[in-house]
Amino acid sequence: MLKLWIKGARLRTLPLAVAPILIGSGTSSLVQSQFNLGLAILALLVALFLQIGVNYANDYSDGIRGTDKNRVGPARLTGGGLVAPGKVKLAAFISFGLAGVAGLAITVITAQWWFLAVGLICVLAAWFYTGGKKPYGYVGLGEVVVFIFFGLVATIGTDYIQDLTFNPFAILGGVIAGCFATAVLLINNIRDIETDRLSGKKTLSTRIGRKASLVLFALFVWTPFVLVIPLWLIMPAIFIVNILVIMAVIISIVAITAKTPKELVLALQLTSYTSLLFALGLCWGLFTITF
Repeated sequence: MLKLWIKGARLRTLPLAVAPILIGSGTSSLVQSQFNLGLAILALLVALFLQIGVNYANDYSDGIRGTDKNRVGPARLTGGGLVAPGKVKLAAFISFGLAGVAGLAITVITAQWWFLAVGLICVLAAWFYTGGKKPYGYVGLGEVVVFIFFGLVATIGTDYIQDLTFNPFAILGGVIAGCFATAVLLINNIRDIETDRLSGKKTLSTRIGRKASLVLFALFVWTPFVLVIPLWLIMPAIFIVNILVIMAVIISIVAITAKTPKELVLALQLTSYTSLLFALGLCWGLFTITF
């Protein structure tokens, strides 16, 4: 049973939760000399539990709607009949609750009570991606919301809690994290185009088609490497992230030449891991400059 729950948590997507925390921590070092590791860890817990919660919520909602009935990717807990729907839903809300506890701790420590509203909005966004009567993931808005919350909000928020000021570098970092997160969702939806059309799920990819989606996917994968250029020109240590260009090339080739869902899953995994490595390199470069 434990293996099923681990599978349902979709570990391959968790690097997307870690990446913005690393980047936000790195950008905060540019304006804050004293880094609070405890706050960063709490931010990481918020991001990880929200990501896991989203994954379980998506599994539950798509499963009860019948969206996963004809899926060609890895079997889902609900849609595959592996776990009772109610238990999957409970797992989603437990994950959201744990994220809320970590978020509440950050709120108390920083005395920024408006964080509670931000946290509530994050949970609502996580649930209504595929949940509720009119999920935004079914009308092609999933990529937009993922870019905002798993890119901008997570990165800028991680930076902000360190010194309670808004840092323009965090915005740039948020765009970078958002590009990778959006790319992962895109390649996932490209894989599911045919089955989503059958089930009536109108993702961005079902609307614009496979070719346009692949072009957009490649754009999101490569944009971080363009955006980081101004940074490594003035902060040479950040140049280390350019080693990952080879990964971007491989990802692009795998995605464009993919003939089977399995190959697209490989592109998804590689993109997720690249986002983490990119964030590690960027964070290391920023901290090296500061300390």
